[in-house]
Amino acid sequence: MELLTQRLASLLTVKSLVTVILTAVFAAMAGTGRVTAEQFLTVFTVVIAFYFGTQAEKRARE
Repeated sequence: MELLTQRLASLLTVKSLVTVILTAVFAAMAGTGRVTAEQFLTVFTVVIAFYFGTQAEKRARE
């Protein structure tokens, strides 16, 4: 239970919230046709790569 609480707390960091919000916004924009699927995939890939890259770096330092 403590591990679950710790993981939920880490989801509330600014970086995580920005990632989730940006993903939702671009998904909505792609759904309404305001951005192309290619543009969405480019932005989504960069954001996710940055997010997971920083997480992996953080774990490597610990």
